[in-house]
Amino acid sequence: MQWPIIVAPFALAAVCAQAAAPGATNPDIAAAVAEVSPQRIEATIRTLASFGTRDSLSEVDSDTRGIGAARRWIKHTLEECARKSGGRLEVAYDEHLVESGPRVPKPTRIVNVVATLPGTQAESHDRLYVLSGHYDSMPSDPADGVKDAPGANDDASGTAVAMELACVMSRHRYDATLVFMAVAGEEQGLYGSTGWAKDARSKGLNVAGMITNDIVGNTRSAEGTVDRGRVRLFAQGVPPLKALPSDVLATLATGGENDLPTRQLARSVKEAGERYVPGFTVQAVWRRDRYLRGGDHFPFLAQGYPGLRFTEPVEDWRHQHQDVRVEDGVQYGDLPQFVDFGYVAQVARVNAAALATLALAPSVPREVEMENFRLENDTTLRWKANPEPDVAGYRVVWRDTTAPFWQHGKDVGDVTRATLAGISKDNYLFGVEAYDRDGNVSPAAYPRPYRPPQR
Repeated sequence: MQWPIIVAPFALAAVCAQAAAPGATNPDIAAAVAEVSPQRIEATIRTLASFGTRDSLSEVDSDTRGIGAARRWIKHTLEECARKSGGRLEVAYDEHLVESGPRVPKPTRIVNVVATLPGTQAESHDRLYVLSGHYDSMPSDPADGVKDAPGANDDASGTAVAMELACVMSRHRYDATLVFMAVAGEEQGLYGSTGWAKDARSKGLNVAGMITNDIVGNTRSAEGTVDRGRVRLFAQGVPPLKALPSDVLATLATGGENDLPTRQLARSVKEAGERYVPGFTVQAVWRRDRYLRGGDHFPFLAQGYPGLRFTEPVEDWRHQHQDVRVEDGVQYGDLPQFVDFGYVAQVARVNAAALATLALAPSVPREVEMENFRLENDTTLRWKANPEPDVAGYRVVWRDTTAPFWQHGKDVGDVTRATLAGISKDNYLFGVEAYDRDGNVSPAAYPRPYRPPQR
């Protein structure tokens, strides 16, 4: 069905401007996706597992065993990629001292390895997208820093994704800034990601989105089911804050509990991932995480940032958080032999597509409002113009109130107000996206109702 639309007359010329269609395939993004190497990912996972244990309480001085050796190798590897990028990739340690806790019996330095690729557009440089995997591991006892804990899937797989994309994407240029992190202390209580997220909030950093890859390497369940065609993407709706800000309350008041920033980010990630990795499904799960589990997106959510988690579709707990052993003829332990390296590469490609799209696209439109002036069957939206110089226009999207993803969309051109004739605001949920001249599309912004002050 073709939906009628009305735009302001002065903007008709802009609608016809020469630009790629919103959502068109971008060859630069496709090139980055194609550069992901299953062989490099396998080599990274095997090397990380070869350190024996990467428990956050393991030794730090050895060159061959323990978390200290692992983080020095990660930093050295990323520095080599930085050198090949002409120095554009910036690599550094990010340290946090944990005095003690339930899984930290003594003061411990938690050290993240962070690689930053600065954005090249002045108007987008301060907009950050963070990608992480945690490089620490654990045996059955998270406070045991002596036993082997190879951590091939949990989470050398996610760390390999972050490292691979830091190296691949550093050879390309993006408007916004990308931050690739190998974090520590996850198994002890999300300490590494918590430290970085709290620092980001205290510095006022604009983290527009965060994605953690945690346990993204196994495709065979304990029951023998094999699933190589999808990855789960966990996305919380209402943020886990004790006091909700006024903009969240306004969204909830109009039925927008599925339209807060984290789920808008998830929609964009799913759309980009499935566009550039055909035949591979990004299964959005409207939950913060699995039951009894947690991940490094939690601290970002707690700081008010949009945060997502990628996790494999089927899990085998015999190869997670287990001492390496054979019991009743069954091999336990998180060993490389149980990782599907080709599958990890597919997950990395989805991440690359999503990150590149987000970092090239304009920012989410601001001050989006839905006019509520009178009883009518039309819907009029207005918003503030984006600051980026390459913005080509805006797209209004909408869906049934019971639908999880956008069902309809209209390119309204480079305007800041549009009316959808005959489409009732009472029957649908709406959003406004910005797109640039190359067709890269931002996540959608949910409109607040606006009614002029009554005299």
